[in-house]
Amino acid sequence: MKKIATIALAFTLIFSCKKETKTMDEQTTQLEETKDAIAPLTDNVIETAVIYEANIRQYSPEGTFDAFTKDIPQLKGLGVKVIWLMPVFPISETKRKATGGADSKFASEMPEEEQSKYLGSYYAVTDYTKINPEFGTIEDFRELVKTAHENGIYVILDWVPNHTGWDHIWIKEHPEYYTQNEAGDIVHPAGTDWTDVADLNYDNQDMRKEMIEDMMYWLTDENIDGFRCDVAGDVPLDFWEQAMPQLRGVKSIFMLAENDEPKLMKGAGLFDMGYGWKLHHLMKEIYKGEKSLKDYAGLLEYIKTNYESDDILMNFVANHDENSWSGTVSELYGDASHLMTAMVYMSPGMPLIYSGQEYDLDHRLKFFEKDSIPKTKGETWDLLAKLGKLKNENAALNGGKQKAGYTIEETSNDKILKFSREKNGAKLTFIGNFSNEVQSEKELLSGIYLNALTEKKEEYKEGDEVTLQPWDFKILID
Repeated sequence: MKKIATIALAFTLIFSCKKETKTMDEQTTQLEETKDAIAPLTDNVIETAVIYEANIRQYSPEGTFDAFTKDIPQLKGLGVKVIWLMPVFPISETKRKATGGADSKFASEMPEEEQSKYLGSYYAVTDYTKINPEFGTIEDFRELVKTAHENGIYVILDWVPNHTGWDHIWIKEHPEYYTQNEAGDIVHPAGTDWTDVADLNYDNQDMRKEMIEDMMYWLTDENIDGFRCDVAGDVPLDFWEQAMPQLRGVKSIFMLAENDEPKLMKGAGLFDMGYGWKLHHLMKEIYKGEKSLKDYAGLLEYIKTNYESDDILMNFVANHDENSWSGTVSELYGDASHLMTAMVYMSPGMPLIYSGQEYDLDHRLKFFEKDSIPKTKGETWDLLAKLGKLKNENAALNGGKQKAGYTIEETSNDKILKFSREKNGAKLTFIGNFSNEVQSEKELLSGIYLNALTEKKEEYKEGDEVTLQPWDFKILID
């Protein structure tokens, strides 16, 4: 991630003029109003960060920015340093979806008395520079960003560069911005069932310029701190090579790709972080008994071989796609949920919390309709608070561009995983039982440790037998 650059006023004015012409005084006033006390985003912040995916529609019964904003101080208590807002833009009415999957239906196909309840996909964007009125106003959005910054938390927007909704102004004014078939009709993205969106044509250079201009608006006018880019791998790599220097030239930003291809993080200046899909899928397969801990060791070797040392992977047990389409954390991991959550924090990278996970969300959130998460704090909240504190404060869990070291230690029991993380004199040891049966092993530990979760000292002598209950684990500070 490049360090923050001084914003040239003339450059800023080019992009702030996108929606309306403003006087010099008006623009200066707006820039001053969006400034706040948060320091520039640095690599050191990312080393210790937890990222939170905020589903504004489903976060509260109100489904508004305001309802989420009031809880931001609580997220700080979970170690959150980056908030990723799912798309906040207006959603197209035309071809608005009511259901998903191969047999999906549009809202217009549903009974007339039911059509109003179908709110559509966040990813069918009508205007990249407007706020979805379902969530509130631009002033409400600004208050959210301001509150996050006051709590030392950076905000990134979910950006949808691959396609737009069918009501986007470009459809009428610039059909050449879109992929068209032989008959000249605009089409949805090939190989998908995303019929509620129109595929963008990145061969068109004017479209590229407008896309970058719209992204720039949020950096210069609304003070956001980066983007999570939807299906980033479906957008030509040379677009990112074109866009990133311009975006990073304005301020220090954080860029997350919904993709795990190393090429998107290759070298300086492209994406900072990609998805840890392989770890996510492997944890599900280990829980189901389809893969073993040998496969985990193999994954670490794959990552070491295929990624650069300063590439960051986002680790997770849940996100909006997984929850809505694959299953809840309890569905996917059962009694191993807390063990796998701990793995997300202990593995190199940045851990993700998805809205509701902290409240033991136990149902699949509706994607096209209003839904809501629970708000009762239980065991998972307590676990995430402890793991977040550890992530924030212990250098052995650094997971950014200068990651802590990682060493798998041999065990005689193939159901028990033991590894250590170490950096700058700080060291953590993790042991976990990756099975549904009690497991024991002698000479697994020796010495005096502080259990990071119980905050109690534990002493082990040479030859002591360590017993772990099904899916149990320990995080020990040397």
